[in-house]
Amino acid sequence: MCRSIKTLRGTDPPPSAAEVDAAALQFVRKISGYRSPSQRNQEAFDAAVAEISATTGRLLAHLVTAQRT
Repeated sequence: MCRSIKTLRGTDPPPSAAEVDAAALQFVRKISGYRSPSQRNQEAFDAAVAEISATTGRLLAHLVTAQRT
């Protein structure tokens, strides 16, 4: 998939909000095909990044890892 998206699970220290946002942005760029969307698509693009970032944060908070059981 996106080679520039790094694994965020199980890192020490836990990923920052900026790292989660960067991963969400890379994901949306990859699936949308836009590096920088047009003004017409900017709102939808930004909303997708925000939703994916929030979902990623919830996922990472609820995953059970070997370090966190």
